[in-house]
Amino acid sequence: MLPGSRLPSVTFRTRVRDDSIEGPNPYRWEDLSTEDYFGGKRVVLFALPGAFTPTCSTFQLPGFEKGFDGFRALGVDEIYCLSVNDAFVMNQWAKAQGLENVKVIPDGSGEFTRRVGMLVRKDNLGFGLRSWRYAAVVKDGVIEAWFEEPGLCDNHGEDPYGVSSPETVLAWLMAEAQGAAA
Repeated sequence: MLPGSRLPSVTFRTRVRDDSIEGPNPYRWEDLSTEDYFGGKRVVLFALPGAFTPTCSTFQLPGFEKGFDGFRALGVDEIYCLSVNDAFVMNQWAKAQGLENVKVIPDGSGEFTRRVGMLVRKDNLGFGLRSWRYAAVVKDGVIEAWFEEPGLCDNHGEDPYGVSSPETVLAWLMAEAQGAAA
């Protein structure tokens, strides 16, 4: 997607903790829209091929989590991690990663990912349809900056990572802030 483009309007099926529910699974379904996540806020969105996968779990997600204060200092209200995984998987991954700052968005059907042009086949890894790795700075639902890994295609033989890294996005935000201050 290009800067200036509006994110597609979709509904995400999420599971949220509800302490009024007793038992071992105190969660309920909650539909959240693109507007709920992105309306009236400046956010960093990053998307990746799958929860619990090596690059995603070792570098990208932890990097955004640890760098949250730096992003916040540059005017970012939220950081969202999106994957073509269901709400159960995304919630368990967030728990396993000990997330306190980054919020996960489940795109279980891949509808959002398809509509932003990032849905790819990963059959070569046994994944099926997944997201290509990218990041974006989004203000009130409109893309300010887009960071897409090179080589977008089905069944890519590698997992490129760097363009959508927290360091790259943070550097862009810093340059943009310095330009605005000049």
